[in-house]
Amino acid sequence: MKKILKNNKPNIIISGGGTGGHLFPAIAIAQAIKAKHKDANILFVGAKGRIEEKKVPEAGFAIELLNISGFQRKLSIKTFTFFVKLASSLLKSRKIIRKFKPDVAVGVGGYASGPLLQVATKKGIPALLQEQNSFPGITNRLLANKVQTICVAYDGLEKFFPSEKIIKTGNPVREKLISTSSTKTEAIEFFGLNPNKKVILSLGGSGGARSLNNGIAVKLNEIIDSDVQIIWQTGKYYFEESKEAAAKYNSENILVTDFITRMDLAYKAADVVISRAGAGTISELCILKKAVILVPSPNVAEDHQTKNAKALLENNAAILVKDSNTNDQLIGETLKLVNNESLIKDLSENISKFAFLNSANIIADEVLKLIVNKND
Repeated sequence: MKKILKNNKPNIIISGGGTGGHLFPAIAIAQAIKAKHKDANILFVGAKGRIEEKKVPEAGFAIELLNISGFQRKLSIKTFTFFVKLASSLLKSRKIIRKFKPDVAVGVGGYASGPLLQVATKKGIPALLQEQNSFPGITNRLLANKVQTICVAYDGLEKFFPSEKIIKTGNPVREKLISTSSTKTEAIEFFGLNPNKKVILSLGGSGGARSLNNGIAVKLNEIIDSDVQIIWQTGKYYFEESKEAAAKYNSENILVTDFITRMDLAYKAADVVISRAGAGTISELCILKKAVILVPSPNVAEDHQTKNAKALLENNAAILVKDSNTNDQLIGETLKLVNNESLIKDLSENISKFAFLNSANIIADEVLKLIVNKND
């Protein structure tokens, strides 16, 4: 691949984002492309005000921003605003493509992916979709017939996409999570935990998840009584109230934080993880072989997190707690699991069977292959 492209400087657009679940795989793909072809010019196209606006430049890539948001299914002023933003985003996408002249376009899902891929494919630019979830969103379903390649992480997506375009690649994950050389002992020391006690890691995402935080807050006494430790990542919106709830107990077993900078060490320290069921996080859990309690968010399009979780549940690779049952069941199920070594081992072994260790490189090869085929 590199030999064929060595005299060129291919222009590659990667569009999408909105959440870490869409963005981190996109950055991993971009880094894999640069590792294979250092002269590749990569431009991200994302949504204004979303996570990509900050994280893409931090990763060392250029980004253009569209003023785009999600479609509101309930009729309101936001429905009208969506169509105004969509028209504006389509116009800007045309300008971006005219100026950048991409050899290939990559869509990873998220608000910006639709307008950019729509314009690119209409202009005859070869395109690739990366679908993270077991149930694809409407944008990728609409684009499926217009692109050349669709990289997926789950089986059974022939129901939504042309089977001849599908390549099962898994979801790329953040390289620093899987390349860390740190030990569990070092991770325990980093967080100031007791090496003789089990550790629960609860992940609420950067913003946080109210139901997860409430489910923990109402059962803090049970966690303390069980003499296990919890790294409670609340997200920024629920940090203060969660910190106040924990302060009432003044327990060394509860570590409250709004954001975790060293996720590699947090995963290393954890015996059991509580998490939403976003595709990116699930991919990380599979590679790292973590026993997990999944609480799918009900606030996502097509309820895809529940479908992601059920794909693991059906293979005894995770435990599922419904979002509406967190107050009653979450901590009870978690404490049963963290004290059951046999079940932890079974879940760990079973979830690891879903892991793809080389996803970013495989997808990068497919992206570059589209450029080669275009030039033939």
